Amino acid sequence: MRLGSAPKRRVMLAVAVSALLGVLAACGEKPIDGARIEASAKDGVEWLTHGRTYDEQRFSPLDQINDKTVGKLSLAWYADMDTNRGQEATPIVADGVIYTTSAWSKVFAYEAVTGKLLWSYDPEISGPKGYEACCDVVNRGVAIWKDKVIFGALDGRLIALDSKTGKVMWSEQTTDTSKPYTITGAPRVVKGKVIIGNGGAEYGVRGYVSAYDADTGKLAWRFYTAPNPDGKPDNAASDDIMMKAVNSTWGANGKWKELGGGGTVWDAIVDDKDLDQVIIGVGNGSPWNRRVRSGDKGDNLFLSSVVALDPETGAYKWHYQQVPGEEWDFTATQPIILADLKIGGKDVKALMQAPKNGFFYVIDRATGKPISATPFVPVNWADGYDETTWRPIERKEARYSENDVDFIALPSAFGAHNWHPMAYSPDTGLVYIPAQTIPFGYKDDKNFVFAPGRFNLANTSPALIGPRNAEGMKAMKAAMKAELIAWDPVAKKARFTIPFDRVGYGGILATKGNLIFQGAPNGEFIAYSADKGEKLWSFDAQTGVIAGASSFSIDGTQYVAVMAGFGGSTALSAPTDIAYKRPNGRLLVFKLDGTAKLPAIDVTPMPAADYIGTWSAATVAKGEFLYAGNCGLCHGPSGYGSGMIPDLRRSVMAANKQSYDAVVMGGSLEDKGMINFSKWISASDAEAIRGYLASRAKALKLEEAAAKANAGSK
Repeated sequence: MRLGSAPKRRVMLAVAVSALLGVLAACGEKPIDGARIEASAKDGVEWLTHGRTYDEQRFSPLDQINDKTVGKLSLAWYADMDTNRGQEATPIVADGVIYTTSAWSKVFAYEAVTGKLLWSYDPEISGPKGYEACCDVVNRGVAIWKDKVIFGALDGRLIALDSKTGKVMWSEQTTDTSKPYTITGAPRVVKGKVIIGNGGAEYGVRGYVSAYDADTGKLAWRFYTAPNPDGKPDNAASDDIMMKAVNSTWGANGKWKELGGGGTVWDAIVDDKDLDQVIIGVGNGSPWNRRVRSGDKGDNLFLSSVVALDPETGAYKWHYQQVPGEEWDFTATQPIILADLKIGGKDVKALMQAPKNGFFYVIDRATGKPISATPFVPVNWADGYDETTWRPIERKEARYSENDVDFIALPSAFGAHNWHPMAYSPDTGLVYIPAQTIPFGYKDDKNFVFAPGRFNLANTSPALIGPRNAEGMKAMKAAMKAELIAWDPVAKKARFTIPFDRVGYGGILATKGNLIFQGAPNGEFIAYSADKGEKLWSFDAQTGVIAGASSFSIDGTQYVAVMAGFGGSTALSAPTDIAYKRPNGRLLVFKLDGTAKLPAIDVTPMPAADYIGTWSAATVAKGEFLYAGNCGLCHGPSGYGSGMIPDLRRSVMAANKQSYDAVVMGGSLEDKGMINFSKWISASDAEAIRGYLASRAKALKLEEAAAKANAGSK
């Protein structure tokens, strides 16, 4: 018997080893590389890259949560962040772990089923760096590759962490630290190279995109998106195309030589596996105003362009410029989706984008030639596109740099669609766009002077000040619209729209379960039917949800994960009026029949502050101008704050001159992102701003008293 048992034991051992290997494989012990990412595209069990798949369609093939079962969707667990600033990351899921980032570029790893924190990493961003982030201290997430979690930090570092421990494996400074560069976007890994861009155009930088070796952090190539101010080669992948086609599109003189020209690649990066190219979206000019930037001359390549590059070398392949000589902050950095479409009876490898300028583009990504450019929101800067040249048919009055007018643009710098992810469902053939319309003014600044480290727009529109009273606020809100648009890219029209009563709605996730998920600025996280747009489910996250969600499956259970936390450019700079303090952001994870609950929050309104002092009308008027130029970007136009950054009409600190001066002129809150303004404004300027804030607080008191009296009379 013993003689016969040895082979049996060997068989059992072999079976056990085989089973163990199977378990390890199922747990993802295979390296996270291109092959694994492509394989995961079919089953949707994990969410391994920013848009789930290389084509960034943000479509999950999972259907356990569907239009019939979504009513049972509830919270499985949550994790609170340590800041109320904007949360924009898409959670990445691999090997049973959720990797995400929060504001201030912090990274977290959680056990996906239980919510147990496995590790966290804080790059310790300097507080004053937050002032150089035009649109909040946000971060859109990580990339994972082999044993590394890779992310871009706000201060321009690209950092690789050990996926098991969170320890730093390598760190590279990707930007010139003497200039106001920032990183808020998520990196992509293409053929073992980490592709990352940067932001900062409004502050005065020159845009570029870089590739780093994922294993070592060594720079592989760099491609500049605006010319060298001296007309010299950069010893970069962009040198040839700069000399051949780019340099001549910029004026010989102009402030671009001081401000870098802009063209930052701060978000859109897509790996086109089919055609072996990386496609990037390029941002706005620096400054915005083309007359100032480039002497009223030239298309200013590659501003407002999509550009295809060789992933191995960074060599130029093709480009398409959506807005030649742009001067409205019409970036092309909004999400790009790749798909195979049948158009006019032909199969097309298409690129789809709905950027800020309000036109939906379908582009043949083999050639870079547009197939269609169709407005998806109201547009008043152009009447369409010439389908021979594929240049926009601009309205004369829109070129504010050439006309002495205050042009109110639709859409505007806030974007018909901003960074918020859109999604494409191959089941419905529709692209789901988080769209909005926010009017904004543009007027030529005849006396522009470059201010290093500051916002440099060369735009003096009175619209920068914002509404001055409750009536103006009401009118502004009425002019601001938002909607979820289900866009048919082949038929070039909306199949349905879902209108909203405010702007700032979040990114989209589409699923096989005939669902689309989207967050709202009022704290709702909502599921709609993908075919009809019917609202089927919602959850109160207690804070605005602007990020794109992801979905994954573990042990046969489907989950949906989303970062919640209001913030970003709309929250900072568009007129809002939140009377209570915003709660901190959080990661929310849902499943069918989840049992977790959120704690209650305090929504007690904060009263208007009692400012002590007397200020002349001239001082208040001066303060209004100074506030618009120095404070409104973060604290809201005319003091209408979002609650994320203190509403200075309600701030006890600002009402007290001693504490106000300590913050504004002494830098006592620099570690929180509130910089010392003493190098830019005088003590009398600071006091004029305080006088203006006192007038705004007084107006708020009168408005609230009138509202209370009106409510009492009903």
